[in-house]
Amino acid sequence: MAKSKKNKNGAGKKSAKALDSSAGENGAVSEKTAAAETSAAETPALPHLFQPLTLRGLTFRNRIWLPPMDTYSAFAHDGKPTSFHYQHYVSRALGGFGAIITEATAVSPEGRISPCDLGLWNDDQIGAWSWIAEGIRQAGAVPAIQLNHAGRKGSSGCFSLDHINASVPGDEGGWQTVGVTDTPYNKNFAPSRGLTTEEIHQIVEDFRQAALRARAAGFQMVEIHGAHGYLISQFLDPLINNRTDEYGGPFINRIRFALEVAEAVRGVWPDDLPVIVRLSATDWADGGWDVYQSVELGKALKERGIDLIDVSSGGMLSGVSIPAGPNYQVPFAQEIRSKVEIPVTTVGLITKPKQAEKILAEGRADVVEIGRAALRDPYWPLRAADKLGLDRYQAPYPPQYVRGAYGTSR
Repeated sequence: MAKSKKNKNGAGKKSAKALDSSAGENGAVSEKTAAAETSAAETPALPHLFQPLTLRGLTFRNRIWLPPMDTYSAFAHDGKPTSFHYQHYVSRALGGFGAIITEATAVSPEGRISPCDLGLWNDDQIGAWSWIAEGIRQAGAVPAIQLNHAGRKGSSGCFSLDHINASVPGDEGGWQTVGVTDTPYNKNFAPSRGLTTEEIHQIVEDFRQAALRARAAGFQMVEIHGAHGYLISQFLDPLINNRTDEYGGPFINRIRFALEVAEAVRGVWPDDLPVIVRLSATDWADGGWDVYQSVELGKALKERGIDLIDVSSGGMLSGVSIPAGPNYQVPFAQEIRSKVEIPVTTVGLITKPKQAEKILAEGRADVVEIGRAALRDPYWPLRAADKLGLDRYQAPYPPQYVRGAYGTSR
C-alpha cells in the first residue's frame, strides 16, 4: 500500500481552501444518439438530486440521504429503539429521503456514546430494529444502520446539562471507557483504559456480529463509523494514537483496526448490498489526520470491498477551531472522490435545494446528506423537488400524499 503523503501545513483552513480552488471541470459527457437527444429535449432530465443511484445491487430512489444523528433517546438504557425512533426515521422516509442512516448504534454496551444510545450487541435487540427497518423500506427509502464503538468518548451525557461533553458517573449509568490509550478526550472526561490486542480483536468480532444482526433486522446497507473521534478514528489519528504495537505508530499500523473492521463487516454482509464507511477527512490540527491520509485509507477500503465513503470532518480532538460554513466539507469529499475513484457523500451546512443540486451537478459528490435541516423539516426532499421544478409524480411523494402537492409554490 502506498504511504500517505505528508501535509506540511496540516489540514486546517488552508487545505480546504486549496482543495476547493484546485477543483477541475467535471468529466466529459458521453455521446448520445440523435433520437436520445430529441427525447431528452422533450423530457428534461431530472435534477441530479433526484436521479437514482445504484450501489452493488441496491438502487436508491434519489441522492438525498439522512445522515446518522444521535438522538440520545434509548431511555431504558437497554439499547433498544422505541416508538420515538420509529416516528423519527419513518417520517423522514415518508418525506422523500433516498436513504435513512440510523444514528450511531453500539456494537457493545461499553461502545455506546451515552447510556441513552442505541445498540445491536445482542439478539434480543433485533426485533425492535426490524420494526424500524421495515417501516423505512415500506416508505420508499433504503434502511441503513451505522455501527459504532465510541472508545474514549463513551459514557457521556444524554440530555443532562451536568454531563454535556463529560463523563457520566457510574452511579448514574456510566462505565469505564476503553480506548487506544488511557488519555481522556478532554479534562471533563475520565481517563479511558488502553485496549489490549486481544480486546481489539474482540471489538472487530463485535462489529461482525452486529452486522449479522443488522441484516437479520432487515437493513439493506450498513455504515461503519470511522469518524468524529470515536474508536476507529482514535486509532487513525497520529495525535491520539501513541501505541507502540502493531496498531500504532506508522500509517499502515494506525489504519489496521479500520481495515480489520471493514473486512469483518464486508465478509458477512450480502455481496449484492453495500457497505459504506464514514470518515473524518481531517481533524483540523497541524500534524494530525488529514485529507491526504484519508485518500490513502479510502484506497485501502475500496480494495476491501467498501462501496462509498461518507465524508465528514473533525470531532477527533477537543478545542480545535473548525471553520464551519456552507459547503465547508465539500472540498474533502471532492478530493476523496477524485483520488480514490469511489462514490462519496458530502454533508455539513447544506440547507438549500439549489445549493445541494449545484454540488452534484459539478461532480463534487455523488450524494448530499441533509442533517440539521431535516430535523427542522422531515419533508425537505419533497420541498426540494418543488423548488427544482418536479411535478407531483416525479417527486418522491408516497401515493397517499400526492394530493398534498397541489398548491405548492416554487
